[in-house]
Amino acid sequence: MTSFIGWKATTRSRKRRGESIKYVTMNRWHAFTQLILSRLREFYREPEAIFWVYGFPLILAIGLGIAFSGGKPEPPKVDIQGDPGDTKVQELVKILESAQMKVEVHDADECSRRLKRGATSLFIIPDSKPTFVFDEARAESVLARRWVGEAILEKKIGTSEPFIDSPVPEAGGRYIDFLLPGLIGMNIMGGGLFGVGFVLVDMRVRKLFKRLLATPMRRGDFLFAILVARLLFLIPEMLSLLLIGYFFFHVPIFGNLLVLILVIVVGAMMFNSIGLLIGCRTEKTETASGLMNLVMLPMYLLSGVFFSSKRFPEEIQPIIQALPLTQLNDALREVMLEGLSLLEIAWRLGIMLAWTAVCLPLALRWFRWR
Repeated sequence: MTSFIGWKATTRSRKRRGESIKYVTMNRWHAFTQLILSRLREFYREPEAIFWVYGFPLILAIGLGIAFSGGKPEPPKVDIQGDPGDTKVQELVKILESAQMKVEVHDADECSRRLKRGATSLFIIPDSKPTFVFDEARAESVLARRWVGEAILEKKIGTSEPFIDSPVPEAGGRYIDFLLPGLIGMNIMGGGLFGVGFVLVDMRVRKLFKRLLATPMRRGDFLFAILVARLLFLIPEMLSLLLIGYFFFHVPIFGNLLVLILVIVVGAMMFNSIGLLIGCRTEKTETASGLMNLVMLPMYLLSGVFFSSKRFPEEIQPIIQALPLTQLNDALREVMLEGLSLLEIAWRLGIMLAWTAVCLPLALRWFRWR
């Protein structure tokens, strides 16, 4: 406290001599820079934090990339209800096995049990007209139904190629191309909420704010230093994800790279502001974790991280489109995969900036040291 009084006295004396503007400005920017550097040092001295910020997203991206960037899907597992010695059953087994499917023959009860457990995609009752029993809500069951039907149709037509296939080999339309922007958006959201909001709560729990309160530091400088530090952490994280996607899985970037960077920065500022709002008054880490999960879980499900948000009913689409992660993911995909310009995604950036304009001033206004 003595140093604070001395600092104010020095400032007043320099004001009388006309030196206040330069003195205060230089000291404020020096303090702001030191706040950022202290946050960087604190982060890089924690190996577990480095892993969860940089290592885990890379492992997740590589694992999902390997799983979903491969070639054709595996043939489905199909059961046939009946007696293995029946002629119709044997003929059907040969047809399906010639189409590279995995086929097993069981009685009616076992076929039903295996379908419920997910051990098979569907089972067939081989009457005069085969009956397909499957779950229409399971994508693999619907795919198996089409696959089996095509194999039987090929046999009846008498040719192995009754249709003309025209696959789309170029990048941009694969699932891995859809997935990577969603992973980038998910990491930006998690980094903003946990990297800003949880940090504030942790500092409050450890009573660090009491020490900072005794300094001449401005509250706004402290909070903005945390936001800037989080943006600096974001650079290697996003760069590594984009490079791995581009060089290892050939995920294209059709749009302007500067527009893509702008989308990432605006999205990061939006979620940093939301994280700041969550942590501005929260006093317990358990409460912070609950609030962050409450914010993130709906967006994990609704905002198109792993599958398109268009799958949900039209009635809730206005709510989904208002979610911040929806706009970030859609903007990333439109720039990377469709090559849209800045003007074409400006309305999405506007929604993200609106979230920032609401959350950031509220967080700065409501923030308290204790």
